[in-house]
Amino acid sequence: MSKRYTPREMLEKLISFNTVSDRSNLDLITFVETYLAEYGVASIRVPDETGTKAALHAHIGPSEDGGVVLSAHTDVVPVAGQAWSQDPFASWFSEGKLYGRGSADMKGFAATVLAKVPDFIAADLQRPIHIALSYDEEVGCFGAPPLVRDMLAKGPRPSFAIVGEPTNMKVVTAHKGIAVYKTTITGHPAHSSQLHRGVSAISAAAKLISWLDAQTADNKAKADPDSAFEPPYTTLHSGVIKGGEAHNITAQHCEFITDFRLLPGDSKEAWLEAYRTFIDSEVLPDMQAISGDCRIEVEELAYVPGLSEEADGLAETEVRGLTGDNARHVVVYATEGGIFQEHGVSTVVCGPGSIDQAHQADEFIELVELDRCAAFLDRLIERLS
Repeated sequence: MSKRYTPREMLEKLISFNTVSDRSNLDLITFVETYLAEYGVASIRVPDETGTKAALHAHIGPSEDGGVVLSAHTDVVPVAGQAWSQDPFASWFSEGKLYGRGSADMKGFAATVLAKVPDFIAADLQRPIHIALSYDEEVGCFGAPPLVRDMLAKGPRPSFAIVGEPTNMKVVTAHKGIAVYKTTITGHPAHSSQLHRGVSAISAAAKLISWLDAQTADNKAKADPDSAFEPPYTTLHSGVIKGGEAHNITAQHCEFITDFRLLPGDSKEAWLEAYRTFIDSEVLPDMQAISGDCRIEVEELAYVPGLSEEADGLAETEVRGLTGDNARHVVVYATEGGIFQEHGVSTVVCGPGSIDQAHQADEFIELVELDRCAAFLDRLIERLS
């Protein structure tokens, strides 16, 4: 029989695995597989294309449709350049708080769920509890779609999902989506004293970024004052730009990266079509009039769908009943919740810890949050038994 972990002990163990997104998470996945197997729970790996990372899913209870998915990502953000007071992968405790990378975002939820496995097994579950652990959430939610597809294909099919991002155990019923695009511009070089013979890729980028900024301003002007989101509109923000070789040469190359933070229900396809239309009608013709070699390419780097509020949604009904939280909560950051919902699984976001601690140096979670999550899972066991 496997060791019985407390949520704190399990969290200390999970933090000890350095699963920054640019590294493999297989050591953590192997640990969880072994831990579950020692309790007689079979699990299924869903590896990525490289074989250096994997997602994992398992269920406890009857092999029948229904029940709940408890979902967490295993990767964490980098610590490089941050002023940590101690080793971020060797957790430490002080004044009711457990410190370490991933303690809040979001190994605290995963740890509490895994620590409760013996209780899941001991209960007379009438509907299954599914455990889902993904990879690469922090860099674009790349691990969740194949994980969810594999879970639903192999069954049993869950009725609802709880994504345990840090919400202080409040019930979040909606969040924005995110689409990330790289725009690459090829101009035509010329000496800047003969500007009329060249095409500056930087100048073209400036026109495109100005258009994107104008769309955000227009969205702000039209925003619904009753929206629960802050800000209450879709934003189109360019955060990275590179281009040019010298001050006296019209830039042949420029690229920039933009993220669209989309209100639930707002279409990335519609925004992309409008962007491409502006490129093709207002920017590219003038460039190609000087040189046919000029071009503008737009590449999607990542997309995470938003989570929409569900009218009488099963996940919301169940989780509100378990937490007693009946207030309306939405967030502007993206989670894997929209991916579950996109695959037809009713979903909410609810987990221990505060998002304010996520991605920070000396990240921490208050132990009382783990206690609240454990009590929540006890009520969930009772509900499903």
